[in-house]
Amino acid sequence: MGLVHTSVLNILPNVEVAALCDKSDLIRRFFKKVLKNLPILDNVEKLSSFGLDAVYVTTPIPYHCNVARTIYQKKVAENVFVEKTLAASYEEAEELCGLARRSDGVNMVGYLRRFYVTFAKAKSLLDEGKIGDVSSFEAYAFSSDFVETKEENRESGDRGGVLADLGCYAMDLALWFFGDMSVKSASSETVLQNSCEVLRFELTQNKGIVGTCDVSWSMKDYRMPEVGFTVEGSEGTIQVNDDWIKLSLRSGVSSKWHRQDLNDNVPFWLGSPEYYREDKYFVDCLLDRFKSEPCFESASKIDMMIEDVKSKLRKGN
Repeated sequence: MGLVHTSVLNILPNVEVAALCDKSDLIRRFFKKVLKNLPILDNVEKLSSFGLDAVYVTTPIPYHCNVARTIYQKKVAENVFVEKTLAASYEEAEELCGLARRSDGVNMVGYLRRFYVTFAKAKSLLDEGKIGDVSSFEAYAFSSDFVETKEENRESGDRGGVLADLGCYAMDLALWFFGDMSVKSASSETVLQNSCEVLRFELTQNKGIVGTCDVSWSMKDYRMPEVGFTVEGSEGTIQVNDDWIKLSLRSGVSSKWHRQDLNDNVPFWLGSPEYYREDKYFVDCLLDRFKSEPCFESASKIDMMIEDVKSKLRKGN
């Protein structure tokens, strides 16, 4: 993720990548070979002498809080981008929200699917009331990452678990589409000693919207992670995933758009076009001093929801 963001930022106007930091000697040696003449440091505190405008935190989730805390406390930069999720716990997320407020800079969390053209189209249709009053939704977040895995492995823990690594995308989109929601119930099927699970949780909203989310790292035939929603309204249905969106109205009118129908083009494509849109948006917010979304405050709600799901799983409801 650090290399992806570095590459995208490096081609944006008004941006100069000033330094990189990594604890791993192996990674630093690799950086020095491919990114010549760029300072490669081993401690984030050393960045404080560079006069940076912003820092990207792209470490594994368990280290987000420690790194971001140091950036704020050592005044490395007042503007901070953190890859999802914001922190490894809601307590840590609250701490970072407090540090960000005192810094008074721009802060953002990398929930990439807000920058997919399909989900942006779904958001637009919902805001326009195309399917009337929303009553319910069904969501999923699936991948095949551990479909053949039989034993516990370190990667699942370093990635923060299936909720923080994958299910959080569905949570973020639900909050973006419908507003604040709470966890009503949760259930799981343990696959790998509590590290890789098939999860289902139910969400509710004070406007009466109810939804279910199914999350799994162990789903066959999902070579790439995929998130999808089916949203039911009084006037019709929206189906949307990473690749396409379909609007079906009760009047009989139906429309379907694929990514290529929605101007899914960017000046620089690396990994996927969403990375360019995401990074350009964050930079534009810095230049114009706009509040970015999802900011730390918004993203902390997802950390709280993740803890609520885990709590209900422990209690068996």
